[in-house]
Amino acid sequence: MKKAYLILQNGKVFEGWSIGAEGETIGEVVFSTSMTGYVENLTDPSYYGQIICQTFPAIGNYGIMREDFESDKMQVKGYIVRELCDTPSNFRSQGKLDDLLKEQNIVGICGIDTRELTKTLREKGAMNGIITDSPVLDDKKKKALDEYQIKDAMDNVSCKQEKVFESQGKQKFNVAMIDYGVKKSVVQKLTKRGCKVVLFPHTAKAEDVLAIKPDGIMLSNGAGNPEDAKFEVEQIKKLIKSDLPIFAICKGHELLATAFGAKTYKLKYGHKGNQPVKDLKSDRVYVSSVNHSYAVEADSISDKVATISFRNVNDGSCEGLDYKGKKIFSVQFRPESCEGEMDTGYLYDRFIENMEDKK
Repeated sequence: MKKAYLILQNGKVFEGWSIGAEGETIGEVVFSTSMTGYVENLTDPSYYGQIICQTFPAIGNYGIMREDFESDKMQVKGYIVRELCDTPSNFRSQGKLDDLLKEQNIVGICGIDTRELTKTLREKGAMNGIITDSPVLDDKKKKALDEYQIKDAMDNVSCKQEKVFESQGKQKFNVAMIDYGVKKSVVQKLTKRGCKVVLFPHTAKAEDVLAIKPDGIMLSNGAGNPEDAKFEVEQIKKLIKSDLPIFAICKGHELLATAFGAKTYKLKYGHKGNQPVKDLKSDRVYVSSVNHSYAVEADSISDKVATISFRNVNDGSCEGLDYKGKKIFSVQFRPESCEGEMDTGYLYDRFIENMEDKK
């Protein structure tokens, strides 16, 4: 294996070994606390422009399963692990993670102290980093590292034209979904519940969305800074006036809140992986799956407009909103991930109930 180095924007250098594709890469370094689901992480469009550090030390032990991809390709800029397993063991495995990284042209590094890296990001905040073959950067690379920004995220992760996904079994509802970087599993949760899903690109106009006469509208997860999505927010304002049931998750949650007048802010190091969230109505805590760098500023939205439905147990940030007098609600986390009877998949059922009531 070849030596490789992760150099952070603050000058901190980590020495390790090259994995995945040859070359170097620059991105925003973030960490994910998930113990499993590395294939889903790598193909999640919400990670566009970022280099993921997995906090769990051993990655790749159950191989790769292409049916678990959340999009057509890996969306990350780079990958960081403590130990990369070269001998996966799982009846579903279709190969080694390192081979997939090479196939998808993803540059990575292993063998570094990921605990130290995670502590650095928690204390200093998410920052740019470069995975390269030299511990010293020349002026050109240093400039590129300092100036790196995630740009045109939605343009790169959203579909380019409408897509139709038929319901599994008898069709009960017609759902319009706006794609800000949707995960495959989000669509599946609706089609399994008898919904035909028409997926629209993020550039779609509200009039085109409403033209299909949907029973409900879903605003998907996605990538990028919500403050850059001015066109998308204006379209959501028009969709709100339709009085149709709306369910929004992750990026959709942020954009929906913005359409109602709320403000968003960038978290110090983001919530990525697993986070405890409390349902304020039931007083019950769920371990949720999350991947967001931004959050809704809870105090920026009037309690006459919406009530906070979920809060993050660790930092108290807003994780969900219910809008008063409307069949509209949203969550910051991912209710489609690892759904089980103890998890938050019931939120999809709530969306279904809202559409039933509206009919």
